[in-house]
Amino acid sequence: MLGKICILATWVFSLSLPVYATTWNYPPARREALVENYHGTSVADPYRWLEDPSTPETETWVEAQNLLTQEYLKALPDRDLILQRLETLQNYPRTGVPFKAGKRYALWKNNGLQNQSVLYIQDHLDAPARLLLDPNTLSKDGTVAVSNTHFSKDGSLMAYAISRSGSDWQEVKIRNLETGKDYPETLTDLKFSGIAWKNDKSGFYYNRYPKPGSVPAKEQYLNNKVYWHQLGSDPQKDTEVFARPDLPDWDFYPAMTEDGRYLLLYGHKGTQPENRLYYKDLTTNGPVVQLLDLADAHYSVIDNQGTRFYLQTDLNAPRKRVILIDLNKPQRADWQEIIPQQADVLSFASFINEQLVTGWLHDAHYRIRVYSDQGKFDHEIPLPVLGSLSGLTGERSDTEMIFGLTSYLFPRTSYRYNLQNRQLSVLHKPEIQFDASPYTTTQVFVPSKDGTRVPVFLTHRKDVKLDGKNPLLLYGYGGFNVSLTPSFSASELFWLERGGIYAVVNLRGGGEYGEEWHQAGMLAKKQNVFDDLIATSEWLIKTGYTSPAKLAIQGGSNGGLLVGATLLQRPDLFGAAICQVPVLDMLRYHLFTVGRYWVGEYGNAIENPSHFQFLSAYSPLHRIQKPQPHPAVLITTADHDDRVVSAHAYKFTAALQAASEGKNPILLRVETKAGHGAGKPISKYLEGQADTFAFLFRVFDMKVK
Repeated sequence: MLGKICILATWVFSLSLPVYATTWNYPPARREALVENYHGTSVADPYRWLEDPSTPETETWVEAQNLLTQEYLKALPDRDLILQRLETLQNYPRTGVPFKAGKRYALWKNNGLQNQSVLYIQDHLDAPARLLLDPNTLSKDGTVAVSNTHFSKDGSLMAYAISRSGSDWQEVKIRNLETGKDYPETLTDLKFSGIAWKNDKSGFYYNRYPKPGSVPAKEQYLNNKVYWHQLGSDPQKDTEVFARPDLPDWDFYPAMTEDGRYLLLYGHKGTQPENRLYYKDLTTNGPVVQLLDLADAHYSVIDNQGTRFYLQTDLNAPRKRVILIDLNKPQRADWQEIIPQQADVLSFASFINEQLVTGWLHDAHYRIRVYSDQGKFDHEIPLPVLGSLSGLTGERSDTEMIFGLTSYLFPRTSYRYNLQNRQLSVLHKPEIQFDASPYTTTQVFVPSKDGTRVPVFLTHRKDVKLDGKNPLLLYGYGGFNVSLTPSFSASELFWLERGGIYAVVNLRGGGEYGEEWHQAGMLAKKQNVFDDLIATSEWLIKTGYTSPAKLAIQGGSNGGLLVGATLLQRPDLFGAAICQVPVLDMLRYHLFTVGRYWVGEYGNAIENPSHFQFLSAYSPLHRIQKPQPHPAVLITTADHDDRVVSAHAYKFTAALQAASEGKNPILLRVETKAGHGAGKPISKYLEGQADTFAFLFRVFDMKVK
């Protein structure tokens, strides 16, 4: 302990650095002489000891890094003013999109700065809402979150999942909505679990991994099984109802058809889009039928009319279509196409008012179209803003539906739409403390290195001057079929009102243009994603929106990989980089926690020589070359991140600091009692945003006032 105190004292002494330091005295990181052979190529891994976060050496190093980062940020006198303004912008009452809970509606509300939103219930949309569950009472610091809710068919029971300190591990409790009290049992040690209530509310089906400690660590995320929990019984006695021991790396998630007749089981292998679909007829207690077992495409049940199942699929349709399968004639020759593939991407489909309500992605923003149950187009619903849909809800017999709509300057607003008279009305609209009228969002299309047309959303003042002097924050993700559609963040308003431009780029690897767009940015084609970001950056500079000295890139998780790879490939393009909860060691990522889920997206360098070739070519940890100047870099991670472990950020920070030369800082921010991001309390979120903006303001010499 004495040695640890002395080391930290040394760093306190060494932190008296000018705003623009010419050299940096970073916390030392011991280099191990560790070299491994990858298919005939020797690869050094000198900082592997940082993969263990619990050793005194790692803890001391992390504390010193955090101290260095905080001292740097505190050197900006107005950092507290940034936090105050962010709190003001965030402090507005907001209501989530109501969703069906039996015949009633549930909705989340936040009075402004509550760490966790509060769940309410109402008998109908115009009825007063009464408190159902307040997660803020579950912990003093807001680090316990409700990560999921599942209501019984009649809405009288609710299973809800609790997550602590941002972990993906959950415990599930059951609440009686009539009494407001919980049942005595708690299901523990669940992760990524689905819950499907039986319609008679006698219990529910759920899936789980082996209990931690019951199997070797390397088998922790294998052999996912489906169980039955009888309401009021001991979870330790839950009955196993389905398993595929011959497919140990497949997970099966339960769901229930609306009529309660069929239990559906969706099989997934990691994050690969192709899945399997099985069913069990509960009225006859029949066997589990492997309806779609080739894993040749993605299938999702929309609804059923008896044995006739409507499904959304990308089979022979990378932009997706709607088909119908009769369980009595399941052969592919008997399948019917209801809505064919179109130019836009089919995002979702739902039966409401006996019609098919469908959502489509058109150049990364949403449109809603209504069809008959036979696939005949009826009408398109005009939306008041170019934006993103969320929470669309309604049942087959309902004449109206509810949905949320948001955009970069438009906080999420709930609407109700009557499908019979085609009237659209506002249900809940928040009022923010910001005048958005001087600002605008536009969409441009940038040619990438190979000529591919890449969409970019730009939000800025209407009178912006294209003189190359504007600070610009460029956000991207580019992976896992994730579509970056317009979203609202109160904290981004602070950037805008201080003269910044906020840009979001729709890179290949996402789902904005369907599965072909996704596959164009994965495995051996991952370099396309980085090329898209580089081309976008060059275009923004060429057209005068910004300059390299004023351009910052930002991304988290897979987006952190994007930032890490791109700042190393083109350090001359950027003045700053915000690399959040990143995946950076592409040779070993799959060895940690749920990293095996991502092999279908990234590849496996250990087992496949060809994968090693393309992974090692861009892996940020292994692309660091010395000597080389880098832009200013802020790397963030969290001590409870059990999805993308902190080792990625630790090893990359140590290597980049050792290889960096020049005045720009390479800083690490490690958050405590936090995970990958889900369920983070508002207070922690705003502290993190304040640090990010303080970093950018200092690097770009921006004024807070």
